[in-house]
Amino acid sequence: MFREIKITDVKDNFVDLFKNRFALVTAGNKDKFNMMTVSWGAVGELWGSDMITAYIRPQRYTEEFLNSNDYFTVSFYPESMKKTVHGVCGSKSGRDTDKVAETGLTPVFDEKAPYFKEAELVVVCKKAAKGEFKPAQFIDGDIDEKWYPLKDYHYIYYGAVEKVLILE
Repeated sequence: MFREIKITDVKDNFVDLFKNRFALVTAGNKDKFNMMTVSWGAVGELWGSDMITAYIRPQRYTEEFLNSNDYFTVSFYPESMKKTVHGVCGSKSGRDTDKVAETGLTPVFDEKAPYFKEAELVVVCKKAAKGEFKPAQFIDGDIDEKWYPLKDYHYIYYGAVEKVLILE
């Protein structure tokens, strides 16, 4: 069962959650949605709101859902699920694969964007802005060569935090 808390009451370190565990970004509705693994993200204050950012490559199927919906969720899972869920959601496309069936995740549709019952922490976000990395923005010249050999620069989705749910 989930309980609503303030984002400032989250005890976990968000850097650790993104970097060493894993998160899913999910967008869509009960009729059609998609999720993908993300390990790049940030949490902070921006434009007077608690904000979360997610970095999504343009070719990802989930980007279509993020682009066409006003809300998305960022959800975090137990380490024990990383191999199974990350293995599917981080390497297969929802265009070709039923990720829910392959991962065994249970979708929940009681918020403005889907999330999954197996999550330990869910952040419900209203899309506030969308940006894009461009090579001219990189002060460190190694970034482009190291991270973008295909020139598929990430979109940056800024989500105003509307609700935070923690598993009890």
